[in-house]
Amino acid sequence: MQALYVALADVVVVLHASYVGFVIVGELAILLGILLRWGWIRNRTFRIAHLAAIGLVVFEAWGGITCPLTTLEDWLRSQAGQTVEDGDFIGRCVHHVLFYRADPWIFTACYTAFGALVVLTLIVSPPRWRSAPKPPAKRE
Repeated sequence: MQALYVALADVVVVLHASYVGFVIVGELAILLGILLRWGWIRNRTFRIAHLAAIGLVVFEAWGGITCPLTTLEDWLRSQAGQTVEDGDFIGRCVHHVLFYRADPWIFTACYTAFGALVVLTLIVSPPRWRSAPKPPAKRE
């Protein structure tokens, strides 16, 4: 049973990293798309999902709410008998990659600034809200 908890915790980490990747890579693609005039970056479903993803992170940070994915991973790891680390997911990742530990307010400020960048790109390059009108059908 312990191995199952470890495997599930690892799946949660992959999901969490994918979420973070969607937010970061999505914004980089939007910024690049603005410069290169890529039409697909104006897809409303993509842009709304992207805004919602970073909006949730900012809301959790300002509310002092631990991400449910972090909470789930911690619970699964404790059930597996593994050590549970302090901090949020990004804080842990930064610490493991850079061996740097920052106060939580720094991450809140970073999440907020990134969220503001997402909103700014929505203003600079807004999503298409309607489909382009179809040309009239030819009569024979």
